[in-house]
Amino acid sequence: VQLQASGGGMVQAGGSLRLSCAASGSVFSVNTLGWYRQAPGKLRELVADISIGGSSTNYADSVKGRFTISKDNAKNTVYLQMNNLEPEDTAVYYCKARRFGVEYWGQGTLVTVQR
Repeated sequence: VQLQASGGGMVQAGGSLRLSCAASGSVFSVNTLGWYRQAPGKLRELVADISIGGSSTNYADSVKGRFTISKDNAKNTVYLQMNNLEPEDTAVYYCKARRFGVEYWGQGTLVTVQR
């Protein structure tokens, strides 16, 4: 499974960005797609994920009410709509897929939120 993330950039606090992650290759039986982030000096953490079959979602407490994860099964793409961004959201955002218990990671896209 190959993952191509896009949509990062620089935005002012309170602004919005939408990240996209397109999956290709052996996408059959991908169970979940999700977004993680890693800020400088911090561990990588879950932002949100979504199940492919049932569309159940899971969010980090810090982004609930501000971020929305969604998917387009026909395009094998997962999105992360990020609203009301805060400087603390600054990080490299990574897309992850899980298939048969194996994790696949995208290359990361940088999100910078200025005060």
